[in-house]
Formats: sequence, C-alpha cells, structure tokens
Amino acid sequence: MLPTFETGRLILRPRTLADIDDCLAMDRDPEVTRFIPGPWGDPEAHRLFLTSRMEADFGDGLGYWSIFAKEDPKQFLGWILLIPVDAVGPDIEIGWRLNRFAWGKGYATEAARPVLTHAFGTLGLERLIADIAPGNTASIRVAEKLGLSPTRETTYLGQPFASYQMTRDAFEAR
Repeated sequence: MLPTFETGRLILRPRTLADIDDCLAMDRDPEVTRFIPGPWGDPEAHRLFLTSRMEADFGDGLGYWSIFAKEDPKQFLGWILLIPVDAVGPDIEIGWRLNRFAWGKGYATEAARPVLTHAFGTLGLERLIADIAPGNTASIRVAEKLGLSPTRETTYLGQPFASYQMTRDAFEAR
C-alpha cells in the first residue's frame, strides 16, 4: 500500500479505480496529453491502458497518487507517479499530469516533493529519471525546480524525449 501525503495545499492519496473517470476526462483534453504519446483518441484502448496501470503492482512503495486540493478534497487535480520506466524498468521514473485548470499554480512541484522524499528517504533509491518531450516547457520547469538535470536524449514510442535525472546525492545536497 502506498502512503498518503499532505503538503501545505495538497492531499496525495494512492490512485484507485475510483479515479478512472477523472483520469479519462483529464486525458481527453488534447492540451493535457499533447506531449505524451498514448491511446487517448481510442476510448476502449484508453480505458484498458488506464485500468492496467491502476491494477498493476509496480513493487513496494511504487505506484500512482491522485492529487487533490485541501480546500476542495473532492476535486481531482491530476496524478503523480513513481514507477519503473514505462512500467518495465529497470530505472524508476517520476512523472506528473494535471488537469488544465490546475496548471500554473505550482501543484506539480508541490506534489512531487514528498514523492521525491519517499523515493530517496523511504525507498532508498539511488536515482530517479523523468523523460520529457522537448517542447513540454512546463514539465521541464517542474523538473528543474525539483533539481532534476538533463542527462541524455532518448525516445518514447518513437518520439524524441530528453531524460532528466536526480541522484540521491543531488537530493541530499538540496
């Protein structure tokens, strides 16, 4: 079971199948998934993809958290993940996706901080990565605010991405 986290403004709780409709609705906004290849245009494949991710066992302490504002704890803002890269590994990735109405408020950075602490402090990971599409300047800014650094070019489903990383040493130095 994943822990629940609270920050100054947010509640992060383990994502469950009860969140599927909120996740589907968020992903149907073409601006939200603009930089992420996926089955967003095929309703059946999209639901199957989400269900498989929601039911997967990624290992102890790994998975997805749904993000809610403390001021309105029923309003789904988005999610944050800490899972093996592309659900396979061996590297562990951190990632985030938020509804468009939640953009520009610092929620992604705020939600990622306790997940980083969990990754390095509780799980004892040595390194995390975040693969980000080059044009996704908002996610690049979040990664940089968190202290992740670009390390190499990579691809995801045939599209170019940049791989950002943070080591335990870099985390502890912050």
